[in-house]
Amino acid sequence: MRAALKSFLTLGALAVTTGAALAAGAIEGGGKQALNMPAIMMFGAFVLFTLGITKWAASRTKSAADFYTAGGGITGFQNGLALAGDYMSAASFLGISGLVFATGYDGLIFSVGWLVGWPVILFLIAERLRNLGKFTFADVASFRLAPTPIRILAAIGTLTVVAFYLIAQMVGAGKLIELLFGLDYLYALVLVGALMIVYVAFGGMTATTWVQIIKAVMLLGGATFMAFAVLAQYGFSPEALFKAATEIHPKAGAIMGPGGLVSDPWSAISLGLALMFGTAGLPHILMRFFTVSDAKEARKSVFYATGFIGYFYILTFIIGFGAITLLMNDPSYYKVAAGATGYDKIKDILGGTNMAAVHLSKAVGGSLFLGFISAVAFATILAVVAGLTLAGASAVSHDLYASVIAKGKVSESKEVALSKIASVVIGIVAVALGYLFEKQNVAFMVGLAFSVAASINFPVLLMSMFYKDMTTRGAVIGGLIGLVLSVTLVILSKTVWEDVIGMPKGSAPFPLTNPALVSMTAAFLGIYIFSKLDTSEQGKKDRAGYDAQMVRSETGIGIAKASAH
Repeated sequence: MRAALKSFLTLGALAVTTGAALAAGAIEGGGKQALNMPAIMMFGAFVLFTLGITKWAASRTKSAADFYTAGGGITGFQNGLALAGDYMSAASFLGISGLVFATGYDGLIFSVGWLVGWPVILFLIAERLRNLGKFTFADVASFRLAPTPIRILAAIGTLTVVAFYLIAQMVGAGKLIELLFGLDYLYALVLVGALMIVYVAFGGMTATTWVQIIKAVMLLGGATFMAFAVLAQYGFSPEALFKAATEIHPKAGAIMGPGGLVSDPWSAISLGLALMFGTAGLPHILMRFFTVSDAKEARKSVFYATGFIGYFYILTFIIGFGAITLLMNDPSYYKVAAGATGYDKIKDILGGTNMAAVHLSKAVGGSLFLGFISAVAFATILAVVAGLTLAGASAVSHDLYASVIAKGKVSESKEVALSKIASVVIGIVAVALGYLFEKQNVAFMVGLAFSVAASINFPVLLMSMFYKDMTTRGAVIGGLIGLVLSVTLVILSKTVWEDVIGMPKGSAPFPLTNPALVSMTAAFLGIYIFSKLDTSEQGKKDRAGYDAQMVRSETGIGIAKASAH
Protein backbone atom coordinates (compact mmCIF):
# COMPACT_ATOMS: atom_id res chain seq x y z
CA MET A 1 0.00 0.00 0.00
CA ARG A 2 2.75 2.45 1.00
CA ALA A 3 4.74 1.66 -2.15
CA ALA A 4 1.64 2.18 -4.28
CA LEU A 5 0.90 5.46 -2.54
CA LYS A 6 4.50 6.62 -3.03
CA SER A 7 4.34 5.87 -6.74
CA PHE A 8 0.96 7.70 -7.00
CA LEU A 9 2.41 10.76 -5.28
CA THR A 10 5.36 10.70 -7.68
CA LEU A 11 2.96 10.43 -10.60
CA GLY A 12 0.95 13.36 -9.23
CA ALA A 13 4.06 15.54 -9.07
CA LEU A 14 5.00 14.44 -12.59
CA ALA A 15 1.47 15.23 -13.78
CA VAL A 16 1.88 18.87 -12.70
CA THR A 17 5.22 19.31 -14.47
CA THR A 18 4.15 17.29 -17.52
CA GLY A 19 0.95 19.34 -17.66
CA ALA A 20 3.01 22.53 -17.87
CA ALA A 21 5.18 21.00 -20.62
CA LEU A 22 2.15 19.84 -22.60
CA ALA A 23 0.61 23.25 -22.18
CA ALA A 24 3.74 24.88 -23.55
CA GLY A 25 3.58 22.53 -26.57
CA ALA A 26 -0.03 23.46 -27.15
CA ILE A 27 0.82 27.14 -27.10
CA GLU A 28 3.46 26.71 -29.78
CA GLY A 29 0.80 25.30 -32.08
CA GLY A 30 -1.06 28.60 -31.79
CA GLY A 31 -4.66 29.36 -30.98
CA LYS A 32 -4.45 28.60 -27.26
CA GLN A 33 -4.50 30.97 -24.30
CA ALA A 34 -1.13 32.32 -23.25
CA LEU A 35 0.44 30.37 -20.40
CA ASN A 36 -0.55 31.72 -16.99
CA MET A 37 2.60 30.86 -14.98
CA PRO A 38 1.39 32.23 -11.59
CA ALA A 39 -1.76 30.09 -11.93
CA ILE A 40 0.30 27.01 -12.82
CA MET A 41 2.62 27.55 -9.84
CA MET A 42 -0.32 28.08 -7.45
CA PHE A 43 -2.09 25.06 -8.87
CA GLY A 44 1.09 22.92 -8.56
CA ALA A 45 1.59 24.02 -4.93
CA PHE A 46 -2.05 23.19 -4.08
CA VAL A 47 -1.86 19.77 -5.70
CA LEU A 48 1.41 18.81 -3.98
CA PHE A 49 0.15 20.05 -0.60
CA THR A 50 -3.15 18.12 -0.88
CA LEU A 51 -1.31 14.99 -2.04
CA GLY A 52 0.75 15.26 1.16
CA ILE A 53 -2.52 15.45 3.15
CA THR A 54 -3.77 12.38 1.27
CA LYS A 55 -0.64 10.45 2.30
CA TRP A 56 -1.22 11.49 5.93
CA ALA A 57 -4.92 10.54 5.72
CA ALA A 58 -4.08 7.16 4.18
CA SER A 59 -1.94 6.25 7.18
CA ARG A 60 -4.97 6.89 9.43
CA THR A 61 -7.59 5.10 7.32
CA LYS A 62 -7.74 1.66 8.94
CA SER A 63 -11.46 0.73 8.92
CA ALA A 64 -14.66 1.22 6.90
CA ALA A 65 -15.74 3.95 9.38
CA ASP A 66 -12.44 5.76 8.77
CA PHE A 67 -12.87 5.53 4.99
CA TYR A 68 -16.54 6.60 4.76
CA THR A 69 -16.86 9.01 7.71
CA ALA A 70 -13.30 9.84 8.91
CA GLY A 71 -14.08 7.71 11.98
CA GLY A 72 -16.73 10.24 13.08
CA GLY A 73 -13.94 12.34 14.56
CA ILE A 74 -14.47 15.63 12.66
CA THR A 75 -15.60 18.57 14.85
CA GLY A 76 -18.72 20.62 14.14
CA PHE A 77 -16.64 23.64 13.08
CA GLN A 78 -14.39 21.60 10.76
CA ASN A 79 -17.39 19.85 9.23
CA GLY A 80 -19.23 23.17 8.80
CA LEU A 81 -16.25 24.53 6.89
CA ALA A 82 -16.03 21.31 4.81
CA LEU A 83 -19.79 21.48 4.10
CA ALA A 84 -19.37 25.07 2.96
CA GLY A 85 -16.45 23.91 0.82
CA ASP A 86 -18.65 21.19 -0.71
CA TYR A 87 -21.42 23.68 -1.46
CA MET A 88 -19.42 26.71 -2.64
CA SER A 89 -18.65 25.23 -6.02
CA ALA A 90 -17.25 27.00 -9.06
CA ALA A 91 -20.89 27.43 -10.16
CA SER A 92 -21.43 29.59 -7.08
CA PHE A 93 -18.21 31.58 -7.34
CA LEU A 94 -17.94 32.04 -11.10
CA GLY A 95 -21.62 31.52 -12.01
CA ILE A 96 -23.38 33.79 -9.50
CA SER A 97 -20.82 36.62 -9.77
CA GLY A 98 -21.15 36.29 -13.59
CA LEU A 99 -24.94 36.42 -13.25
CA VAL A 100 -24.75 39.58 -11.12
CA PHE A 101 -22.33 41.07 -13.68
CA ALA A 102 -24.84 40.40 -16.51
CA THR A 103 -28.20 40.99 -14.78
CA GLY A 104 -27.54 42.75 -11.45
CA TYR A 105 -30.11 42.10 -8.70
CA ASP A 106 -31.32 38.83 -10.28
CA GLY A 107 -28.08 37.17 -9.21
CA LEU A 108 -28.94 37.84 -5.55
CA ILE A 109 -32.33 36.16 -5.98
CA PHE A 110 -30.56 33.09 -7.30
CA SER A 111 -28.06 32.93 -4.44
CA VAL A 112 -30.85 33.25 -1.84
CA GLY A 113 -32.43 30.12 -3.40
CA TRP A 114 -29.22 28.19 -2.76
CA LEU A 115 -28.98 29.42 0.81
CA VAL A 116 -32.49 28.74 2.14
CA GLY A 117 -32.00 24.98 1.88
CA TRP A 118 -29.63 25.04 4.85
CA PRO A 119 -32.11 25.95 7.61
CA VAL A 120 -34.29 23.10 6.24
CA ILE A 121 -31.41 20.71 6.84
CA LEU A 122 -30.77 22.23 10.27
CA PHE A 123 -34.33 22.03 11.60
CA LEU A 124 -35.58 18.90 9.88
CA ILE A 125 -32.78 16.54 9.08
CA ALA A 126 -29.30 17.02 10.58
CA GLU A 127 -29.85 15.68 14.10
CA ARG A 128 -32.07 12.73 13.13
CA LEU A 129 -29.78 11.86 10.23
CA ARG A 130 -26.75 11.55 12.52
CA ASN A 131 -28.68 9.51 15.10
CA LEU A 132 -30.15 7.02 12.62
CA GLY A 133 -27.40 6.57 10.04
CA LYS A 134 -23.96 5.06 9.84
CA PHE A 135 -22.27 5.75 6.47
CA THR A 136 -24.92 6.82 3.89
CA PHE A 137 -28.45 8.24 3.93
CA ALA A 138 -29.73 4.82 2.76
CA ASP A 139 -28.87 3.59 6.28
CA VAL A 140 -31.47 6.07 7.57
CA ALA A 141 -34.21 5.23 5.05
CA SER A 142 -33.76 1.47 5.60
CA PHE A 143 -33.77 1.73 9.42
CA ARG A 144 -37.36 0.39 9.65
CA LEU A 145 -38.09 -0.38 5.98
CA ALA A 146 -37.05 -3.47 3.98
CA PRO A 147 -33.33 -2.85 3.36
CA THR A 148 -32.88 -4.45 -0.08
CA PRO A 149 -35.39 -2.41 -2.20
CA ILE A 150 -34.69 0.81 -0.25
CA ARG A 151 -30.91 0.52 -0.72
CA ILE A 152 -31.30 -0.24 -4.43
CA LEU A 153 -33.57 2.84 -4.78
CA ALA A 154 -31.14 5.03 -2.76
CA ALA A 155 -28.17 3.82 -4.83
CA ILE A 156 -29.99 4.61 -8.11
CA GLY A 157 -30.89 8.09 -6.81
CA THR A 158 -27.34 8.70 -5.53
CA LEU A 159 -25.60 7.56 -8.72
CA THR A 160 -28.01 9.60 -10.93
CA VAL A 161 -27.40 12.80 -8.94
CA VAL A 162 -23.65 12.15 -8.80
CA ALA A 163 -23.48 11.53 -12.59
CA PHE A 164 -25.21 14.82 -13.52
CA TYR A 165 -23.26 16.82 -10.96
CA LEU A 166 -19.97 15.25 -12.08
CA ILE A 167 -20.59 16.12 -15.74
CA ALA A 168 -21.05 19.80 -14.89
CA GLN A 169 -17.97 19.90 -12.62
CA MET A 170 -15.71 17.98 -15.04
CA VAL A 171 -16.63 20.16 -18.02
CA GLY A 172 -16.10 23.27 -15.84
CA ALA A 173 -12.67 22.05 -14.73
CA GLY A 174 -11.66 21.06 -18.25
CA LYS A 175 -12.64 24.44 -19.70
CA LEU A 176 -10.97 26.39 -16.88
CA ILE A 177 -7.64 24.60 -17.32
CA GLU A 178 -7.91 24.85 -21.10
CA LEU A 179 -8.38 28.61 -20.82
CA LEU A 180 -5.78 29.31 -18.13
CA PHE A 181 -3.04 26.78 -18.78
CA GLY A 182 -3.30 26.31 -22.53
CA LEU A 183 -3.67 22.58 -21.87
CA ASP A 184 -5.75 20.43 -24.25
CA TYR A 185 -9.26 19.72 -22.93
CA LEU A 186 -8.75 15.94 -22.78
CA TYR A 187 -5.44 16.26 -20.89
CA ALA A 188 -7.13 18.63 -18.45
CA LEU A 189 -9.93 16.10 -17.81
CA VAL A 190 -7.46 13.23 -17.28
CA LEU A 191 -5.50 15.37 -14.79
CA VAL A 192 -8.67 16.15 -12.78
CA GLY A 193 -9.79 12.51 -12.92
CA ALA A 194 -6.38 11.20 -11.76
CA LEU A 195 -6.20 13.60 -8.83
CA MET A 196 -9.73 12.91 -7.57
CA ILE A 197 -9.08 9.13 -7.74
CA VAL A 198 -5.92 9.58 -5.62
CA TYR A 199 -7.75 11.70 -3.00
CA VAL A 200 -10.68 9.30 -2.63
CA ALA A 201 -9.04 5.89 -3.14
CA PHE A 202 -6.15 6.51 -0.75
CA GLY A 203 -7.35 9.11 1.72
CA GLY A 204 -11.10 8.41 1.88
CA MET A 205 -13.28 10.88 3.80
CA THR A 206 -10.38 12.23 5.93
CA ALA A 207 -8.46 13.44 2.86
CA THR A 208 -11.65 14.66 1.12
CA THR A 209 -12.65 16.65 4.24
CA TRP A 210 -9.29 18.39 4.60
CA VAL A 211 -9.14 19.19 0.86
CA GLN A 212 -12.60 20.79 1.28
CA ILE A 213 -11.49 22.78 4.36
CA ILE A 214 -8.33 24.11 2.66
CA LYS A 215 -10.28 25.00 -0.47
CA ALA A 216 -13.03 26.76 1.58
CA VAL A 217 -10.45 28.86 3.46
CA MET A 218 -8.68 29.79 0.18
CA LEU A 219 -11.97 30.67 -1.53
CA LEU A 220 -13.34 32.72 1.39
CA GLY A 221 -9.97 34.50 1.79
CA GLY A 222 -9.67 35.28 -1.93
CA ALA A 223 -13.29 36.45 -2.27
CA THR A 224 -12.98 38.61 0.90
CA PHE A 225 -9.88 40.35 -0.51
CA MET A 226 -11.64 40.99 -3.84
CA ALA A 227 -14.77 42.39 -2.18
CA PHE A 228 -12.72 44.64 0.16
CA ALA A 229 -10.55 45.85 -2.76
CA VAL A 230 -13.72 46.76 -4.69
CA LEU A 231 -15.41 48.51 -1.74
CA ALA A 232 -12.19 50.40 -0.87
CA GLN A 233 -12.48 52.22 -4.21
CA TYR A 234 -15.90 53.53 -3.14
CA GLY A 235 -15.07 54.48 0.45
CA PHE A 236 -16.57 51.18 1.71
CA SER A 237 -20.01 52.44 0.68
CA PRO A 238 -22.15 49.77 -1.06
CA GLU A 239 -24.53 52.58 -2.06
CA ALA A 240 -21.75 54.38 -3.98
CA LEU A 241 -20.78 51.07 -5.66
CA PHE A 242 -24.37 50.35 -6.78
CA LYS A 243 -24.81 53.96 -8.02
CA ALA A 244 -21.62 53.70 -10.10
CA ALA A 245 -22.77 50.32 -11.50
CA THR A 246 -26.13 51.74 -12.67
CA GLU A 247 -24.24 54.52 -14.50
CA ILE A 248 -21.95 52.05 -16.34
CA HIS A 249 -24.20 48.99 -17.01
CA PRO A 250 -26.11 48.97 -20.35
CA LYS A 251 -29.38 48.23 -18.46
CA ALA A 252 -28.77 51.25 -16.16
CA GLY A 253 -31.16 51.40 -13.18
CA ALA A 254 -32.96 48.18 -14.25
CA ILE A 255 -30.13 46.09 -12.73
CA MET A 256 -31.39 47.04 -9.24
CA GLY A 257 -34.74 45.28 -9.77
CA PRO A 258 -35.87 41.74 -10.64
CA GLY A 259 -35.96 40.87 -14.33
CA GLY A 260 -35.39 37.93 -16.64
CA LEU A 261 -34.87 35.17 -14.11
CA VAL A 262 -38.25 35.59 -12.49
CA SER A 263 -40.32 36.58 -15.53
CA ASP A 264 -42.10 33.20 -15.43
CA PRO A 265 -43.31 32.77 -11.82
CA TRP A 266 -44.04 29.00 -12.07
CA SER A 267 -40.52 28.23 -13.38
CA ALA A 268 -39.10 30.46 -10.63
CA ILE A 269 -41.09 28.56 -7.93
CA SER A 270 -40.02 25.21 -9.41
CA LEU A 271 -36.35 26.22 -9.51
CA GLY A 272 -36.62 27.54 -5.95
CA LEU A 273 -38.05 24.21 -4.74
CA ALA A 274 -35.23 22.29 -6.50
CA LEU A 275 -32.51 24.49 -4.98
CA MET A 276 -34.10 24.54 -1.52
CA PHE A 277 -35.03 20.89 -1.07
CA GLY A 278 -32.46 19.43 -3.46
CA THR A 279 -29.76 20.50 -1.01
CA ALA A 280 -31.34 18.20 1.60
CA GLY A 281 -31.15 15.31 -0.88
CA LEU A 282 -27.58 15.68 -2.20
CA PRO A 283 -25.73 12.46 -1.22
CA HIS A 284 -22.29 14.08 -0.83
CA ILE A 285 -23.80 16.70 1.53
CA LEU A 286 -25.79 14.14 3.58
CA MET A 287 -22.71 11.91 3.98
CA ARG A 288 -20.96 14.69 5.83
CA PHE A 289 -23.30 14.43 8.83
CA PHE A 290 -21.88 11.00 9.65
CA THR A 291 -18.35 12.43 9.99
CA VAL A 292 -19.17 14.12 13.34
CA SER A 293 -19.39 12.41 16.74
CA ASP A 294 -23.04 13.14 17.65
CA ALA A 295 -26.24 15.07 16.88
CA LYS A 296 -25.00 18.18 18.74
CA GLU A 297 -21.96 18.44 16.43
CA ALA A 298 -24.24 17.78 13.41
CA ARG A 299 -26.35 20.84 14.40
CA LYS A 300 -23.19 22.91 14.85
CA SER A 301 -22.01 21.80 11.37
CA VAL A 302 -25.12 23.24 9.71
CA PHE A 303 -24.95 26.42 11.80
CA TYR A 304 -21.35 27.12 10.76
CA ALA A 305 -21.95 26.04 7.14
CA THR A 306 -24.95 28.41 6.84
CA GLY A 307 -22.85 31.29 8.22
CA PHE A 308 -19.91 30.68 5.86
CA ILE A 309 -22.15 30.18 2.81
CA GLY A 310 -24.30 33.25 3.59
CA TYR A 311 -21.16 35.40 4.00
CA PHE A 312 -19.77 34.01 0.73
CA TYR A 313 -22.94 34.88 -1.23
CA ILE A 314 -22.79 38.47 0.04
CA LEU A 315 -19.21 38.59 -1.28
CA THR A 316 -20.24 37.23 -4.72
CA PHE A 317 -22.84 40.01 -4.96
CA ILE A 318 -20.19 42.68 -4.28
CA ILE A 319 -17.75 40.96 -6.68
CA GLY A 320 -20.40 40.94 -9.44
CA PHE A 321 -21.09 44.68 -9.04
CA GLY A 322 -17.32 45.34 -8.76
CA ALA A 323 -16.86 43.57 -12.10
CA ILE A 324 -19.47 45.93 -13.63
CA THR A 325 -17.70 49.08 -12.39
CA LEU A 326 -14.05 48.01 -12.98
CA LEU A 327 -14.29 45.93 -16.17
CA MET A 328 -17.07 47.28 -18.40
CA ASN A 329 -15.24 50.45 -19.40
CA ASP A 330 -11.87 48.68 -19.93
CA PRO A 331 -11.53 47.26 -23.50
CA SER A 332 -8.54 45.06 -22.48
CA TYR A 333 -11.00 42.56 -20.95
CA TYR A 334 -13.11 42.35 -24.13
CA LYS A 335 -12.98 40.87 -27.62
CA VAL A 336 -12.86 44.01 -29.75
CA ALA A 337 -12.91 43.46 -33.52
CA ALA A 338 -10.25 45.25 -35.60
CA GLY A 339 -11.46 48.67 -36.63
CA ALA A 340 -14.52 48.46 -34.37
CA THR A 341 -15.45 51.54 -32.37
CA GLY A 342 -17.22 49.76 -29.53
CA TYR A 343 -18.14 46.39 -27.98
CA ASP A 344 -21.03 44.69 -26.17
CA LYS A 345 -20.33 45.22 -22.45
CA ILE A 346 -21.92 41.88 -21.48
CA LYS A 347 -21.56 39.44 -24.40
CA ASP A 348 -18.04 40.37 -25.60
CA ILE A 349 -16.16 39.83 -22.30
CA LEU A 350 -13.25 37.38 -22.77
CA GLY A 351 -14.23 33.81 -21.80
CA GLY A 352 -17.91 34.81 -21.31
CA THR A 353 -19.67 36.25 -18.24
CA ASN A 354 -18.57 33.29 -16.06
CA MET A 355 -15.02 34.65 -16.20
CA ALA A 356 -16.00 38.07 -14.77
CA ALA A 357 -14.70 37.17 -11.28
CA VAL A 358 -11.41 35.87 -12.74
CA HIS A 359 -10.88 39.10 -14.74
CA LEU A 360 -11.76 41.19 -11.66
CA SER A 361 -9.05 39.40 -9.66
CA LYS A 362 -6.50 40.69 -12.20
CA ALA A 363 -7.99 44.20 -12.08
CA VAL A 364 -7.66 44.45 -8.26
CA GLY A 365 -4.59 42.26 -7.55
CA GLY A 366 -2.52 41.87 -10.75
CA SER A 367 -1.22 38.64 -12.36
CA LEU A 368 -0.19 36.96 -9.10
CA PHE A 369 -3.67 37.30 -7.55
CA LEU A 370 -5.19 36.21 -10.88
CA GLY A 371 -3.06 33.06 -10.56
CA PHE A 372 -4.28 32.54 -6.99
CA ILE A 373 -7.99 32.93 -7.90
CA SER A 374 -7.58 30.66 -10.94
CA ALA A 375 -5.98 27.99 -8.75
CA VAL A 376 -8.75 28.46 -6.15
CA ALA A 377 -11.45 28.05 -8.84
CA PHE A 378 -9.79 24.82 -9.93
CA ALA A 379 -9.32 23.61 -6.34
CA THR A 380 -13.01 24.31 -5.79
CA ILE A 381 -14.01 21.99 -8.63
CA LEU A 382 -11.50 19.33 -7.57
CA ALA A 383 -12.77 19.26 -3.98
CA VAL A 384 -16.44 18.99 -5.03
CA VAL A 385 -15.58 16.22 -7.51
CA ALA A 386 -13.75 14.26 -4.76
CA GLY A 387 -16.82 14.49 -2.48
CA LEU A 388 -19.12 13.33 -5.30
CA THR A 389 -16.84 10.40 -6.16
CA LEU A 390 -16.81 9.24 -2.53
CA ALA A 391 -20.63 9.44 -2.36
CA GLY A 392 -20.92 7.40 -5.57
CA ALA A 393 -18.33 4.82 -4.43
CA SER A 394 -20.09 4.38 -1.07
CA ALA A 395 -23.44 3.80 -2.86
CA VAL A 396 -21.84 1.00 -4.92
CA SER A 397 -19.83 -0.71 -2.17
CA HIS A 398 -21.86 -0.09 1.03
CA ASP A 399 -25.46 0.11 -0.25
CA LEU A 400 -25.38 -2.28 -3.21
CA TYR A 401 -22.58 -4.79 -2.59
CA ALA A 402 -22.22 -5.08 1.21
CA SER A 403 -25.91 -4.67 2.12
CA VAL A 404 -27.81 -6.08 -0.93
CA ILE A 405 -25.55 -8.60 -2.71
CA ALA A 406 -23.52 -9.90 0.26
CA LYS A 407 -26.43 -9.43 2.77
CA GLY A 408 -24.06 -7.87 5.33
CA LYS A 409 -21.72 -10.91 5.26
CA VAL A 410 -18.63 -9.08 4.09
CA SER A 411 -15.46 -8.02 5.86
CA GLU A 412 -14.71 -4.32 6.35
CA SER A 413 -11.44 -4.60 4.44
CA LYS A 414 -13.22 -6.12 1.42
CA GLU A 415 -15.91 -3.40 1.49
CA VAL A 416 -13.28 -0.63 1.60
CA ALA A 417 -11.28 -2.33 -1.19
CA LEU A 418 -14.43 -2.39 -3.34
CA SER A 419 -15.01 1.32 -2.58
CA LYS A 420 -11.54 2.10 -3.86
CA ILE A 421 -12.15 0.11 -7.05
CA ALA A 422 -15.53 1.90 -7.45
CA SER A 423 -13.86 5.32 -7.02
CA VAL A 424 -11.37 4.45 -9.81
CA VAL A 425 -14.24 3.35 -12.11
CA ILE A 426 -16.32 6.48 -11.29
CA GLY A 427 -13.22 8.62 -11.99
CA ILE A 428 -12.77 7.02 -15.43
CA VAL A 429 -16.52 7.35 -16.20
CA ALA A 430 -16.42 11.04 -15.11
CA VAL A 431 -13.55 11.74 -17.55
CA ALA A 432 -15.47 9.98 -20.36
CA LEU A 433 -18.72 11.89 -19.59
CA GLY A 434 -16.81 15.18 -19.36
CA TYR A 435 -15.34 14.50 -22.81
CA LEU A 436 -18.69 13.46 -24.36
CA PHE A 437 -20.56 16.51 -22.99
CA GLU A 438 -17.83 19.09 -23.74
CA LYS A 439 -19.99 21.02 -26.22
CA GLN A 440 -23.25 20.80 -24.28
CA ASN A 441 -24.80 23.37 -21.99
CA VAL A 442 -24.07 21.99 -18.53
CA ALA A 443 -26.18 24.42 -16.52
CA PHE A 444 -29.27 22.24 -16.94
CA MET A 445 -27.33 19.24 -15.54
CA VAL A 446 -26.76 21.00 -12.22
CA GLY A 447 -30.45 21.93 -12.17
CA LEU A 448 -31.30 18.33 -13.03
CA ALA A 449 -29.05 17.02 -10.24
CA PHE A 450 -30.89 19.23 -7.72
CA SER A 451 -34.29 18.28 -9.21
CA VAL A 452 -33.54 14.55 -9.00
CA ALA A 453 -32.24 14.95 -5.43
CA ALA A 454 -35.40 16.89 -4.48
CA SER A 455 -37.67 14.35 -6.24
CA ILE A 456 -36.27 11.02 -5.02
CA ASN A 457 -33.79 11.32 -2.14
CA PHE A 458 -35.46 14.12 -0.18
CA PRO A 459 -39.08 12.79 -0.15
CA VAL A 460 -37.96 9.25 0.80
CA LEU A 461 -35.63 10.54 3.52
CA LEU A 462 -38.12 13.03 5.01
CA MET A 463 -41.12 10.68 4.95
CA SER A 464 -39.12 7.80 6.48
CA MET A 465 -38.32 10.08 9.43
CA PHE A 466 -41.68 11.78 9.95
CA TYR A 467 -44.49 9.75 8.34
CA LYS A 468 -45.52 6.86 10.61
CA ASP A 469 -47.55 5.00 7.97
CA MET A 470 -44.83 5.02 5.30
CA THR A 471 -44.09 1.55 3.93
CA THR A 472 -41.37 0.06 1.75
CA ARG A 473 -43.78 -0.25 -1.20
CA GLY A 474 -44.82 3.43 -0.88
CA ALA A 475 -41.20 4.60 -0.64
CA VAL A 476 -40.04 2.62 -3.69
CA ILE A 477 -43.00 3.53 -5.96
CA GLY A 478 -43.03 7.20 -4.86
CA GLY A 479 -39.24 7.50 -5.23
CA LEU A 480 -39.28 5.94 -8.71
CA ILE A 481 -42.14 8.26 -9.78
CA GLY A 482 -40.00 11.25 -8.66
CA LEU A 483 -36.90 9.93 -10.46
CA VAL A 484 -38.61 9.09 -13.78
CA LEU A 485 -40.65 12.31 -13.84
CA SER A 486 -37.72 14.62 -13.00
CA VAL A 487 -35.49 13.13 -15.73
CA THR A 488 -38.29 12.88 -18.34
CA LEU A 489 -39.65 16.41 -17.78
CA VAL A 490 -36.20 17.99 -18.01
CA ILE A 491 -35.72 16.29 -21.42
CA LEU A 492 -39.16 17.61 -22.49
CA SER A 493 -38.47 21.17 -21.21
CA LYS A 494 -37.23 24.07 -23.33
CA THR A 495 -33.74 23.75 -21.80
CA VAL A 496 -33.06 20.36 -23.41
CA TRP A 497 -35.79 19.96 -26.05
CA GLU A 498 -35.00 23.26 -27.81
CA ASP A 499 -31.55 24.41 -26.61
CA VAL A 500 -29.74 21.04 -26.57
CA ILE A 501 -31.63 18.75 -29.00
CA GLY A 502 -32.29 21.68 -31.35
CA MET A 503 -36.07 21.34 -31.82
CA PRO A 504 -38.01 24.40 -33.14
CA LYS A 505 -38.62 27.25 -30.67
CA GLY A 506 -41.89 26.95 -28.79
CA SER A 507 -42.19 23.20 -29.44
CA ALA A 508 -41.15 22.02 -25.93
CA PRO A 509 -43.93 19.72 -24.55
CA PHE A 510 -43.25 20.72 -20.91
CA PRO A 511 -43.66 24.49 -20.20
CA LEU A 512 -41.42 24.84 -17.08
CA THR A 513 -37.60 25.02 -17.25
CA ASN A 514 -37.26 23.02 -14.02
CA PRO A 515 -39.48 20.00 -13.16
CA ALA A 516 -39.19 20.00 -9.32
CA LEU A 517 -42.65 21.54 -8.74
CA VAL A 518 -44.31 18.59 -10.56
CA SER A 519 -41.88 15.71 -9.86
CA MET A 520 -41.35 16.43 -6.15
CA THR A 521 -45.09 16.85 -5.53
CA ALA A 522 -45.76 13.58 -7.42
CA ALA A 523 -43.10 11.76 -5.35
CA PHE A 524 -44.67 12.86 -2.02
CA LEU A 525 -48.17 11.97 -3.25
CA GLY A 526 -46.91 8.60 -4.56
CA ILE A 527 -45.30 7.74 -1.19
CA TYR A 528 -48.47 8.77 0.70
CA ILE A 529 -51.03 7.03 -1.55
CA PHE A 530 -49.15 3.74 -2.07
CA SER A 531 -48.24 3.54 1.64
CA LYS A 532 -51.92 4.00 2.57
CA LEU A 533 -52.99 1.30 0.10
CA ASP A 534 -50.31 -1.16 1.30
CA THR A 535 -51.91 -3.93 3.38
CA SER A 536 -49.00 -6.43 3.09
CA GLU A 537 -47.21 -8.10 6.00
CA GLN A 538 -44.08 -6.04 5.20
CA GLY A 539 -46.19 -2.89 5.41
CA LYS A 540 -47.41 -3.83 8.90
CA LYS A 541 -43.78 -4.45 10.00
CA ASP A 542 -42.71 -1.06 8.53
CA ARG A 543 -45.39 0.81 10.49
CA ALA A 544 -44.66 -1.10 13.72
CA GLY A 545 -40.99 -0.06 13.60
CA TYR A 546 -41.73 3.70 13.66
CA ASP A 547 -41.80 4.14 17.45
CA ALA A 548 -38.37 2.51 17.94
CA GLN A 549 -37.00 4.69 15.12
CA MET A 550 -38.46 7.82 16.71
CA VAL A 551 -36.79 7.04 20.09
CA ARG A 552 -33.42 6.46 18.38
CA SER A 553 -33.72 9.61 16.22
CA GLU A 554 -34.59 11.78 19.25
CA THR A 555 -32.08 10.34 21.75
CA GLY A 556 -29.24 8.88 19.69
CA ILE A 557 -29.17 5.71 21.86
CA GLY A 558 -27.12 3.07 20.04
CA ILE A 559 -25.30 5.30 17.51
CA ALA A 560 -21.77 4.49 16.42
CA LYS A 561 -19.15 6.35 18.44
CA ALA A 562 -16.26 8.29 16.95
CA SER A 563 -12.97 6.47 16.66
CA ALA A 564 -9.83 8.01 18.09
CA HIS A 565 -7.26 9.35 15.66
